[in-house]
Amino acid sequence: MSNPFAGRLILVVDDESRMVRFIQTNLEMDGFRVISASNGLDALEKVRTELPDLVILDVMMPEMDGFETLEMIREHSDVPVIMLTVKSEDSDKHQAFTAGADDYLTKPFSPRELTDRVKAVLRRAGGLSASREAPIVVDDRLQIDFARREVIVEGKRIKLRPTEMRLLYHLVENAGWIVPNETLLQKVWGPEYVDDVQLLRIYIAYLRQKIEKDSSNPQYILTERGYGYRFVKFGEK
Repeated sequence: MSNPFAGRLILVVDDESRMVRFIQTNLEMDGFRVISASNGLDALEKVRTELPDLVILDVMMPEMDGFETLEMIREHSDVPVIMLTVKSEDSDKHQAFTAGADDYLTKPFSPRELTDRVKAVLRRAGGLSASREAPIVVDDRLQIDFARREVIVEGKRIKLRPTEMRLLYHLVENAGWIVPNETLLQKVWGPEYVDDVQLLRIYIAYLRQKIEKDSSNPQYILTERGYGYRFVKFGEK
């Protein structure tokens, strides 16, 4: 099967040259273009100058680790990022997502798993409906602009991370309806995350902090305990 993402530029950031060669060889065999960086500062410069379509970022690097690098990338770029690490603890995975990662891959991994994850993240990154060109007016306080990937709260534009925007998109597309946890996890992160309810709770909390007047008493994103979440029907609030 041909790769619909052939030609996309991937930046691989790892201080181990053998790992860089392994990733580069396998991605290039599948039609991707690949550039590399050996440290966080070099990665930041290449994100700025080369404008990659996706970044594969190792966690364990000297001086500036992957989490710090990702936080700096997120200050000025929404480029999709897959974190690589030898650690598999839930706390590390959640730290990666909290910093703004789109996916998390534990070493060692197979070439097929790597390319499948890259394609899945690229697919999700381009998954917002093109029909949503005009801002959605929820009420006098909140408007949502999917084209610009931002929300307008009380007249102020607030930038959302790509994952936050995807989550909000699927909630708003089903406004007034309860969306099950499993459905949101599969739509936003993929089928391998359907049981990770804690991850979903973390991102719901992020969204509430950005759009709710009082995140502890939400008026837009409502919890349906034991089942999922519901975005208020427009005009219902």
